[in-house]
Amino acid sequence: MNAPPERDFARRVLAWYRRAGRKDLPWQRAPTPYRVWISEIMLQQTRVATVIPYYLRFLERFPDVRALAAASLDEVLHHWSGLGYYARGRNLHRAARIVCERHGGGFPADLESVEALPGVGRSTAGAILALSAGRRHPILDGNVKRVLARCFAVDGWPGRPAVARRLWELAGTCTPRRDVAAYTQAIMDLGATLCTRTRPDCDACPLAEGCAACSLGRQAEFPGPRPRRALPERNTRMLLIRDDADAVLLVRRPPTGIWGGLWGFPEVPGDRDAVQWCREHLGVEIGTPQPWPALTHTFTHFRLHILPLYARARPAAAAIMEAEGALWYNTCDPPAGGLAAPVRRLLARLHDAIQGGGDGPHGALRETG
Repeated sequence: MNAPPERDFARRVLAWYRRAGRKDLPWQRAPTPYRVWISEIMLQQTRVATVIPYYLRFLERFPDVRALAAASLDEVLHHWSGLGYYARGRNLHRAARIVCERHGGGFPADLESVEALPGVGRSTAGAILALSAGRRHPILDGNVKRVLARCFAVDGWPGRPAVARRLWELAGTCTPRRDVAAYTQAIMDLGATLCTRTRPDCDACPLAEGCAACSLGRQAEFPGPRPRRALPERNTRMLLIRDDADAVLLVRRPPTGIWGGLWGFPEVPGDRDAVQWCREHLGVEIGTPQPWPALTHTFTHFRLHILPLYARARPAAAAIMEAEGALWYNTCDPPAGGLAAPVRRLLARLHDAIQGGGDGPHGALRETG
């Protein structure tokens, strides 16, 4: 059976959305370009249920682009902590300042200017303008790729240029000239709730009649998978240095790269003695470090194995490292600042150890996330 014509495609999707789509998500209320932009960035690689509480807290603290631009990066990343993919938070902050400096604080209304903002690609720019202003711009996020690839039997991994071009062509022809905002939300909802990656609910799908993959019983084959490759393995040693006031030494990571701009534990090169390295690079005298159970954190492109080394700082250590780029972190009264997930977990274990009056972790730290 042939796939439904493009006009019929949009009609079916919109009819389903009016009947069963999500219409009360926080960013759907008073959908300004700023509010939609924040939601679209947060929703990249992250589920709706996870995003909602972060979005609400973020908008409460940064209600408009000027408030976001005026904030420090530390505070922005502090409100982002736990969402992961921290480049998104850094890019939001940079983009807010660009909007204020180059556009007078008014969010740009043309696709090219929106797409030029840090962290905003073609699909995200289209979604911002379609959802907030009803502008006719196609989108192609992961959910939409899946719907189109199945419905029109587009072979191959969407990361390949030829496959991406074909999917963009379909996205453009399927996007209607009216009801663009509703259609944009509808096609994303359809992929998120019915045309899911595993066990799609074809019986409830408005596109089932005419869907090529469904008619062939090949839903699992579309879209084509990313070529498989083994994840590289990396190792690091993190120093958990505690002073006499029960504060823990953290340093700011470089502005780019892994966990860029976040606060974390000092990392000792694998070929260096930790005590000597601390003396030379941090100006801190520590006792003999004690290894805590290892911790594994998996990223998209590699797997990081962390060996925490716990050490007590010698007296008077709290007077050092007060310059920008380092701080003594009180686990009972933490300052604002972005923290990567493994650092947050280790700080929680440190807090438990401090509260328990000991020097060892409470429970295993062999976690993946």
